[in-house]
Amino acid sequence: MSSQKETPRPVLPRFEEAEPLGLEDAVFVQELAAVLEKHGNLERFGLCLLHDHFPLAEGEILAETTDAETRTLHTRVEKVNQTKHSKPTQWRFLPGVQHSRRAEFDNDPYEVILVCDPSSGCPPQK
Repeated sequence: MSSQKETPRPVLPRFEEAEPLGLEDAVFVQELAAVLEKHGNLERFGLCLLHDHFPLAEGEILAETTDAETRTLHTRVEKVNQTKHSKPTQWRFLPGVQHSRRAEFDNDPYEVILVCDPSSGCPPQK
């Protein structure tokens, strides 16, 4: 657990209010793509629209599962200390925060917001 004081999370907009990428973002996206390419990560990372459908309580995380047969993706809330999902798939940068709120990433400037199980796509192992 980090000994640094936690900074409150900025409130995310509801999905209906979240502003998607637009023409005014072209320069930003080009510069971001150039940085990803410079570091060999263009085929590894992309963008996602940060938004909120419902609040997560302290100690909760979103967990992603897939059903390859029906070609569906499901996301649900799980307790961080009880989830069998272990591979982060989405991260969030927090203004003014130089460390993660997740213990395994204490020294990194991001927060994991979505995880899945790497051994079987995403469903937790039984």
